[in-house]
Amino acid sequence: QVQLVESGGGLVQPGGSLRLSCTASGIIFSTHNLGWYRQAPGKQREAVAGITTSSNTNYTDSVKGRFTISRDNTKNTVYLQMNSLKPEDTAVYYCNRWRAGRYFQWGQGTQVTVSS
Repeated sequence: QVQLVESGGGLVQPGGSLRLSCTASGIIFSTHNLGWYRQAPGKQREAVAGITTSSNTNYTDSVKGRFTISRDNTKNTVYLQMNSLKPEDTAVYYCNRWRAGRYFQWGQGTQVTVSS
Protein backbone atom coordinates (compact mmCIF):
# COMPACT_ATOMS: atom_id res chain seq x y z
CA GLN A 1 0.00 0.00 0.00
CA VAL A 2 1.40 3.36 -1.05
CA GLN A 3 1.56 6.03 1.61
CA LEU A 4 2.63 9.64 1.11
CA VAL A 5 3.24 11.77 4.18
CA GLU A 6 3.79 15.50 3.76
CA SER A 7 5.19 17.74 6.48
CA GLY A 8 6.91 21.05 7.07
CA GLY A 9 4.10 23.50 6.48
CA GLY A 10 3.19 26.36 8.76
CA LEU A 11 2.49 30.04 9.10
CA VAL A 12 5.14 32.35 7.68
CA GLN A 13 5.34 36.04 6.91
CA PRO A 14 5.64 37.28 3.32
CA GLY A 15 9.23 36.96 2.20
CA GLY A 16 9.86 34.05 4.52
CA SER A 17 10.92 30.49 3.80
CA LEU A 18 9.72 26.96 4.46
CA ARG A 19 11.00 23.52 3.56
CA LEU A 20 8.43 20.85 2.86
CA SER A 21 9.15 17.14 3.00
CA CYS A 22 7.26 14.18 1.59
CA THR A 23 8.19 10.67 2.58
CA ALA A 24 6.85 7.76 0.58
CA SER A 25 6.44 4.12 1.47
CA GLY A 26 5.15 1.15 -0.46
CA ILE A 27 6.85 2.13 -3.73
CA ILE A 28 10.24 1.77 -5.37
CA PHE A 29 10.90 5.45 -4.80
CA SER A 30 13.79 5.90 -7.20
CA THR A 31 11.78 4.72 -10.20
CA HIS A 32 9.14 7.48 -10.03
CA ASN A 33 9.02 11.04 -11.28
CA LEU A 34 7.61 12.98 -8.35
CA GLY A 35 6.20 16.39 -7.75
CA TRP A 36 4.54 18.88 -5.51
CA TYR A 37 1.02 20.15 -6.01
CA ARG A 38 -1.04 22.70 -4.15
CA GLN A 39 -4.66 23.55 -3.67
CA ALA A 40 -5.86 26.89 -2.42
CA PRO A 41 -9.36 27.38 -1.00
CA GLY A 42 -11.92 27.42 -3.78
CA LYS A 43 -9.37 26.56 -6.46
CA GLN A 44 -8.35 23.46 -8.34
CA ARG A 45 -5.22 21.57 -7.44
CA GLU A 46 -2.25 22.78 -9.47
CA ALA A 47 1.15 21.33 -10.25
CA VAL A 48 3.94 23.33 -8.66
CA ALA A 49 7.25 21.52 -9.19
CA GLY A 50 8.41 18.17 -10.44
CA ILE A 51 11.58 16.12 -10.41
CA THR A 52 12.38 13.18 -12.63
CA THR A 53 14.20 9.99 -11.74
CA SER A 54 17.36 11.61 -13.13
CA SER A 55 16.72 14.77 -11.07
CA ASN A 56 15.67 17.00 -13.91
CA THR A 57 13.32 19.62 -12.53
CA ASN A 58 10.31 21.54 -13.75
CA TYR A 59 8.46 24.47 -12.19
CA THR A 60 5.29 26.34 -12.79
CA ASP A 61 6.02 29.91 -13.82
CA SER A 62 4.72 31.49 -10.63
CA VAL A 63 7.35 29.77 -8.45
CA LYS A 64 10.40 29.79 -10.74
CA GLY A 65 13.39 31.30 -9.00
CA ARG A 66 11.75 30.98 -5.58
CA PHE A 67 11.10 27.26 -5.09
CA THR A 68 13.54 24.37 -5.41
CA ILE A 69 12.55 20.73 -5.57
CA SER A 70 14.98 17.96 -4.67
CA ARG A 71 14.91 14.30 -3.76
CA ASP A 72 16.85 11.89 -1.59
CA ASN A 73 16.33 8.35 -2.83
CA THR A 74 18.11 6.93 0.22
CA LYS A 75 15.41 8.43 2.44
CA ASN A 76 12.46 7.97 0.08
CA THR A 77 11.85 11.69 0.47
CA VAL A 78 11.20 14.59 -1.86
CA TYR A 79 11.66 18.16 -0.66
CA LEU A 80 10.37 21.57 -1.65
CA GLN A 81 12.42 24.54 -0.51
CA MET A 82 10.23 27.63 -0.71
CA ASN A 83 11.81 31.07 -0.47
CA SER A 84 10.42 34.58 -0.89
CA LEU A 85 6.98 33.32 -0.06
CA LYS A 86 3.97 35.36 -1.10
CA PRO A 87 0.40 35.38 0.20
CA GLU A 88 -0.72 33.74 -3.05
CA ASP A 89 1.40 30.70 -2.14
CA THR A 90 -1.06 29.94 0.64
CA ALA A 91 -2.48 26.48 0.02
CA VAL A 92 -2.40 22.87 1.10
CA TYR A 93 0.63 21.25 -0.48
CA TYR A 94 0.71 17.62 -1.61
CA CYS A 95 3.23 15.35 -3.25
CA ASN A 96 2.52 12.60 -5.77
CA ARG A 97 3.68 11.25 -9.08
CA TRP A 98 4.57 14.05 -11.46
CA ARG A 99 1.99 14.67 -14.19
CA ALA A 100 1.18 11.00 -14.44
CA GLY A 101 -1.79 9.31 -15.99
CA ARG A 102 -2.51 7.67 -12.67
CA TYR A 103 -1.71 9.00 -9.25
CA PHE A 104 -1.07 7.36 -5.94
CA GLN A 105 -3.63 7.88 -3.23
CA TRP A 106 -3.20 11.46 -2.08
CA GLY A 107 -1.86 12.11 1.38
CA GLN A 108 -3.25 14.55 3.90
CA GLY A 109 -1.10 17.40 2.65
CA THR A 110 0.58 20.12 4.65
CA GLN A 111 -0.87 23.60 5.11
CA VAL A 112 1.21 26.59 4.11
CA THR A 113 -0.10 29.99 5.14
CA VAL A 114 1.71 33.16 4.12
CA SER A 115 0.40 36.13 6.03
CA SER A 116 1.56 39.09 8.05
